[in-house]
Parts: sequence; structure tokens; C-alpha cells
Amino acid sequence: MAQANSSGTSGSGTTRSGTANGIRGRVIGVSIAAALGGFLFGFDTAVINGAVDALAGAFDLGVGLKGFAVSSALIGCAVGAWFAGPLANRFGRIPTMLIAAVLFLVSAIGSGLAFGVIDLIIWRVVGGLGVGAASVIAPAYIAEVSPAHVRGRLGSLQQLAIVTGIFVALLSDALLAGVAGGAAEPLWGLDAWRWMFIAEAIPAVVYGIMAMRLPESPRYLVARGNVDKAAEVLTLVTGTIDVKAKITEISGTINTERTESLSDLRGNRFGLKPIVWVGILLSIFQQFVGINVIFYYSTTLWRSVGFDESDALTITVITSVTNIVVTIIAILLVDRVGRRLMLMVGSIGMAVTLGLMAVAFSFGTLDAEGAVSLPDPWSTVALISANAFVVFFGATWGPLVWVLLGEMFPNSIRAGALAVAAAAQWAANFFISTTFPAFAEIGLTFAYGFYAFFALLSFFFVYFKVAETKGKELESMTEDGKVERRTRAPRS
Repeated sequence: MAQANSSGTSGSGTTRSGTANGIRGRVIGVSIAAALGGFLFGFDTAVINGAVDALAGAFDLGVGLKGFAVSSALIGCAVGAWFAGPLANRFGRIPTMLIAAVLFLVSAIGSGLAFGVIDLIIWRVVGGLGVGAASVIAPAYIAEVSPAHVRGRLGSLQQLAIVTGIFVALLSDALLAGVAGGAAEPLWGLDAWRWMFIAEAIPAVVYGIMAMRLPESPRYLVARGNVDKAAEVLTLVTGTIDVKAKITEISGTINTERTESLSDLRGNRFGLKPIVWVGILLSIFQQFVGINVIFYYSTTLWRSVGFDESDALTITVITSVTNIVVTIIAILLVDRVGRRLMLMVGSIGMAVTLGLMAVAFSFGTLDAEGAVSLPDPWSTVALISANAFVVFFGATWGPLVWVLLGEMFPNSIRAGALAVAAAAQWAANFFISTTFPAFAEIGLTFAYGFYAFFALLSFFFVYFKVAETKGKELESMTEDGKVERRTRAPRS
């Protein structure tokens, strides 16, 4: 973005600072619109929480089928993420967003009107395809339209949108169930749990309409030879001053003679380029610290420390609000402090809090129904540690992994590499979510000890393998994971 003295004026009488503010407003608006995909991402993955027991009763589901109905969306997420990169490279970032919006819309209506568990699972997988695509395209697009010095803050909007979507889904579930007198009760001609799914159609339509108004990524336009349109976007959205030099720089990092594909990710490090492995492992570590266990199984956790079901649900909503607040803190800090330091602080904080939870549950006892309960003071230790863990994750690994995945890959492989990393993240999410009950059978001390180990391991991974990208142009990113030292183009 152009940095200008407030006293400077153009010949037309418009102040340069006013122009900069206008450009800043445009790039923020464009980034927020793109991040709506993250909102749907969060909404779609959380909305089933309020509906699962009611739909299980409606379709007479056993424990196994009920669990698969919940986790089936994650399969679609992994597939959607895998194919989003090639789609974005072939058709563009905006058409891929529109495809995701349509998938969200179809899934919302189909899930709400499902005749049985089989078509419900199919519609959930369709929604998962949209979630997977959104998880790839939003961070890539935001990184490609954002000036380097604010890219971290704008990239963090993806995670803010995700946690906001989770909160709104939980809130809308609670409101609909409250109006109907229960998720299984009738409301406006349908059971309330069906309206929980259908409610997603509203943000899906909004996302589709806003996506149609977004400019295409300048990096994609240059790759397709549409230099004039790329110059227009660079000027009006990112505020680039020396547009010709910037396009030349982008062209030098993109092979305009051939279409990008997943085969471009091949390298000599176990079959992939080193930077692709960094992205994959960042994604895996983000999930292997067990964050989704806190959200998917939080009611069980809170009941084990002495809360009844109603209070446990309330605490879950409070936890989601806490996640939003700390994500905002991350947005304020990321371009000041940098990515690496925040991630390493988060790793240590998560390792300590998860370790304390593991110790606390070693003092747990089983009641007649097999539920774990904790004596004082360990119930208090577990409660504080779980919330502190959410704070450390939400302020660091939650948003910053999406920031890094959007910006750390070279222009020539960004969409494809991000797709593979995001698919790995969804696969890791599926593994952690489905293994927690088995881990809990072994013992919650084992489960939280497992997550604490990976939190500690993530510190050393970031220290040795993750390069700092704060303030660096996307054209500085290399395939070996290092960041080239380039003379930064004039800020616009």
C-alpha cells in the first residue's frame, strides 16, 4: 500500500494518504469477502453438533453410524482440498470460490431435507467438498492480493472467519432448539434439527454473491497472460506503484508456458519438494495437538470436572467466544512480531497446558457408568489448563498456519502445494477426531500426553524448518523452504 505524507496531494486534489486509505479499504474488503469461505468452513463443520442427537433419534442410528455421520464431512474436506488446487490453477480463484458456494448451498438444503442416514451422509460429504475447497482457496487468494506488510493480518482473517462460523453455528443451533423446545421438536413444518442445516443456505448465497464481485488474483492473471487485467488489480486493490516492475517480477516466478499441476510438487525429498513437506507437517502438527478434541468432545470434558450438561454446553459456547477474541489478538500481532516467534511461543504454551491436563487426569476416577471424574484441585487445574490451551492455540497455531500456507509457497506451485497441505490437515483432523475415543479408553492421561508430545515436537520443527515470511514478497519464496533476500518493491 502506498505510504504517503498526509500533506501530499495529487493534481486532482485527492490527498495521497486518502488514496492509500482507499486502497487499504479495498484490499481489506476483498480479503473479508474471500474469508467468508472460512466462515462457511467453520459453520459447516460445527452445525451438526446441535443436530446429531436429534437426527440419530430420527433415523434410529447406532453409535457407529452416528459417529460416521458426524465425521463423514471430513472425508469430503480432504477430497475437496486435494482437487481445489488444480481447479484454481485451471479455472481461476474466483470460479473455485463459486463452486464452493454452490456445494455449501446444495449441502445445506440436502442435509436439511434428508430422507435417511445414507443421503444425509452424502450431503455432508458434499458440504465437506466445499469446506475443503474453501480451506485452500481463501488463504491462497488473500495472500495473492495482499501487500506484504499487512499480509499476515489479512491472512489471519481466514481463521477469524472460521471461529466466527463455529460460534454462529452453535448459537443458531441453540436458538432454533430453544424456539422449538428441542432439536427433535417440530418448527415451521420441519423438525428443528433440519432447520439447523438449512440455515447454512443464507451465508452460502451471500458468499457466492460476494465472490462474483471479487477481482481475480493478479498472480493467476499473469500466469494466464492477462497482463492488462493483472495491472488493473495490482493498481486498484493492492496499490502497487511500479506495476510494470511487479508484473515482471511475478512473471519471473511463474512458468507461463504450461499449466500448473500437482506433478510440479515432485522433488528429491521423499518424492516432494522440501517446502511442500514443510506445509504438510505444519498442517499435521496443527491437528495433532488435539484442538478439535476440545471442541468435538468438550461437553464430555467439562462434565468430567463436575459441570452438568447444561453448564457444559454453555462453557463450550464461551470457549468458542474466547477463540474469537484471541484470534483478533493474533491479527494485531502477526505483522509486528512475526510468524516463527508466535508459533514457538504457542508450541511451548500448548505443551505445558496439555501436559498439565495429562497430569490432572492421572488422578481421575471412574464412576459406575464409566465416566471420569476429577477431585479437587485437579478438576480446577484441568479446567484452567484446557482454556489456556485454547488461548495459546487460538492466538498462534490456529491463524498462523493458514497465514503461512497462503504465503510460504512459490508462485509456481502455490495453489497445488496448498491443496496437498490442506488435504493432509483434513486427514490429520479425521485421525485425531476418530481416535480420541480409543485413546480415552486407554486413559485421558495417555490422550493428552500424546497431544502434549506433538505440541513440544512442533516447537523444534518450527525452530529448525520454518522460515520467517513477515514482510517478504511472495516472489521471494523458494522451493527449498528458504526466503530469498530481495529488494522490496516500493510500497503502494
